[in-house]
Amino acid sequence: MQKTQNSKSLRDLLLMHELIFIALILLAVISGGYGIHIWDKTSKESQRINLLVQEIYQVRGDLYRQMKELFDAFFLQDGEALAEYNAYTQSILTHFNGLKGIARGDEEKQAIAEIEQNYRIFVNEAPSLFYRYQARPDRDSQKSLYKDIETGIFSRYEDVSKRAEMLLSLKQVELKTRLADAKSSSIAILSIPVLLAGILLFFSRLFLKKSIVNPINAMMHATQEISAGNLNHKVPETGAKELATLSQEINKMAEDLSLSRDALVRTEKQAALGLLVPMLAHNIRNPLASIRATAQIIDSPEHDKDTRESLQGIMNTVDRLERWTGALLAYLNPIKPQLSPAKLSNIIQGATGPLVQKLAEKNIQIVTDISDVKSAILTDEHLLEQVLYNLILNAIEASPKQSSIYINASLFNHVLEMTIRDEGSGMPFVPDPHALSPGPTTKRFGTGLGIPFAFKVCEVLNGQVEFMTAQPVGTIIKINLPQ
Repeated sequence: MQKTQNSKSLRDLLLMHELIFIALILLAVISGGYGIHIWDKTSKESQRINLLVQEIYQVRGDLYRQMKELFDAFFLQDGEALAEYNAYTQSILTHFNGLKGIARGDEEKQAIAEIEQNYRIFVNEAPSLFYRYQARPDRDSQKSLYKDIETGIFSRYEDVSKRAEMLLSLKQVELKTRLADAKSSSIAILSIPVLLAGILLFFSRLFLKKSIVNPINAMMHATQEISAGNLNHKVPETGAKELATLSQEINKMAEDLSLSRDALVRTEKQAALGLLVPMLAHNIRNPLASIRATAQIIDSPEHDKDTRESLQGIMNTVDRLERWTGALLAYLNPIKPQLSPAKLSNIIQGATGPLVQKLAEKNIQIVTDISDVKSAILTDEHLLEQVLYNLILNAIEASPKQSSIYINASLFNHVLEMTIRDEGSGMPFVPDPHALSPGPTTKRFGTGLGIPFAFKVCEVLNGQVEFMTAQPVGTIIKINLPQ
């Protein structure tokens, strides 16, 4: 029963199973979402850096075109070159505004600011160099112009631009590394739900086998055993709570069937006795009636005292046998005790009187100690007398020669406690109060009804009878009858 209480119900186990699966699905979704988020974030960052690089390239390209327009304006005397120069200036400033909007972090913003600063230096210094050349257009001035542009303002701009490109290149490499790490992390994270799902599948199989499959197989085997008549077969009360409860019910059903089968056997035996006992009682009563009638006729005041006492003893014994025969018939039907006050000494004397010959044959003494029971007891005198007769007769049969049988009685808390103890070898079995026959009999001519009759009489008298092994030898019969 404790196992059933500690076992989880099938509903709870399935609910837990479903919750674990839902948790695994959520974990997989979260892991996938995290991987997608990292991938998307890294991709957007890569696109932003690529856009920064493209804008820087656009600025550089426009700057070269702007330089060309200056050369065209001052060396080729192109009238539209200055207008194109100003257009490229506006385009470059627009690109710088775009770079400022795209740039993130202090390093990028500082790099863009340095590029812009150097560009403005270029815009401010380059025209003055060309105007200076225009004032003295000789070969030396031309060389000086080229040198100042190449190693001066333009070189500084290139250095700043390359540093910015290097910074963005390093960030691209870092992004690729981060993207690879994110990919590895996503795969690792996504593998966790897969691994947990595999573990859950493994334990689910164990769970199904231990909590469902094995108990069901055990129940199927039990039904086959019970159907074959093996009602002592027990189903292990294991598995889910519902299956454990079902196993308990199958075991209880087998116990009930066993009790019903035993009850049916007892009923069949009792029915057989019900047919046999009335016939035996009829055949016994007729001779008893004749014996009593003969003794009654022979009884005459002319006979001596001993003869008349013997005849009176015959009639009393016949009357007692008549009452016992009636009690035997009553055993097959519900017993209705007739309670009345009676002396316990008279009941014991009535039970042991017919056993004088058997006691003398084995030289057995009856030792009685009922001094504590001084007042009359309330009982059915004839039923209790026959019970004591049967139990004392069993004790005589089990006792060796030249031994004693002890009968003790006392009143305690309105309960009559009687014990019958012999010095025999002890009972080879424990009598069953619910059986028609108490167990194997060693008597050659015994009916086997003495102990069941004692159980039944004590039951209708609201008492009980108990059989115990005495130490060092013998059997103790304890009778308790409430008063």
